[in-house]
Amino acid sequence: MADVHEASVPIEKSPAIERRSIHFVPLATRHGKAHDLFTLWFASNAQVTGVVTGALAVIFGLSLPWALLAVLIGNVVGTVFMALHSAQGPKLGIPQMIQSRAQFGYYGAIIPLVLVILMYVGFFSTGNILGAEALTNMTGMGLSPAIVIVGAACLVLGIVGYRLIHASAKWISLFVALGFVYLTVQLLLNHSLGSVWHASGFHAGTFVLGITVVATYEITFAPYVADYSRYLPQETSIKSCFWYTYAGSVIGNLWMNVFGCIAAAVAIKSFDSTSIGFVVKQASAAHWLFDLIIIFGIVIIGVLNLYSAFMSSVTTLSAIWKRHRIQVRTRALYMIFWAAVGTALAVAGRGSFLTKYFDFILFLSYFIVPWTAVNLMDFYVIRKQVYNITAVFDPDGVYGKWRWQALVAYLVSVGAEIPFMNTTFYKGPVVNMLGGADISWIIGVIVGGLLYLALVRFSPLPEALSVSPVLETAGEVDTVHV
Repeated sequence: MADVHEASVPIEKSPAIERRSIHFVPLATRHGKAHDLFTLWFASNAQVTGVVTGALAVIFGLSLPWALLAVLIGNVVGTVFMALHSAQGPKLGIPQMIQSRAQFGYYGAIIPLVLVILMYVGFFSTGNILGAEALTNMTGMGLSPAIVIVGAACLVLGIVGYRLIHASAKWISLFVALGFVYLTVQLLLNHSLGSVWHASGFHAGTFVLGITVVATYEITFAPYVADYSRYLPQETSIKSCFWYTYAGSVIGNLWMNVFGCIAAAVAIKSFDSTSIGFVVKQASAAHWLFDLIIIFGIVIIGVLNLYSAFMSSVTTLSAIWKRHRIQVRTRALYMIFWAAVGTALAVAGRGSFLTKYFDFILFLSYFIVPWTAVNLMDFYVIRKQVYNITAVFDPDGVYGKWRWQALVAYLVSVGAEIPFMNTTFYKGPVVNMLGGADISWIIGVIVGGLLYLALVRFSPLPEALSVSPVLETAGEVDTVHV
């Protein structure tokens, strides 16, 4: 059995280096308020990656009014799924992906874990390209060294950990909000929307594709949402977790999406490579300050990807090695490794950014959406938030090594998505009949969730023990050694 009963650590009073990783956060060490989730998810969404995502709706061919409606629907719908994961943090006190063992089994959870690690590293890489371009604009240095510097900034923040991530998000939220208020006003003052404000040329397939890109962008946050709420007190309500996460994400991302739609409509050629240059030009002489704002936004989302890549790696390896104590220095080495991999990918893939970015979002969604459907169905409908935390760390526990119900539902739903996929490298046979629309994520949600529910009803899962006494005695930390 994995070692979960380890030495107790007092509540950290300052942003000292975090000493926990994948194990349960004891009730006595919980801290923070639900409203902290608003600034974290606002800062994570109110950054230039969201500008590029919004611009895609216009680049696909939608006129500005239809593009704005598409990004609105995509945000309102897609964010529901990621925000529903937020309550799992305080209720269970463990990271998002290790909780998947309750659905997929101790070893079965490795399948989605490997995929989300690829997602974390991919988003770390694509974000770094944009942050590096801003640093290049500000300093004149080459893009490759700029990518390394942005990656290093994410690494330092990730090594320090949870408290500093949340504290940084509060200040970055304020800084980014003030900066983009100015940029948005300048965008509207410097460009006439009259010539691009028309609803002609509507195409249903393109409209749905615009919704899909934005919705799936938000859903790709789902595999790590609970990582950043797991230190909150257990009594933190599901409602407050959901709404603070939802509001921060929707406000931040929708704002950036709208900015991107308008920018692409008035100057579409500026998005031939990336969007940084056009965005900061709105600031005129103060462009260096807004380059800095863009870098800060990229760093906060980059550190989330790096931090969660570390925890998913530990979750995967601990299942293979049975006992995997994580010292502070070992924790740092994990993050250094993934930061190096992500930085190398960013240097190698800095050309043809938009095409790669579009394909990357959709490709990930094909695997993430079925996982989120299974996970949420299990948490809210089947087990009704009651889990045996100790069993999550035990291959011989109540959740077993493999749970065929979740694995079958997951694989079947991924297969069901294939005919509806629409990327530059593959187009499903149904796509043309739908006018180019990619509705694979909708298929994944419906098939994944309902099939899992049906299989569990057909072959019931073992009953979980009452959650309260388990939480009181579950493991404290991975290790306190340095």
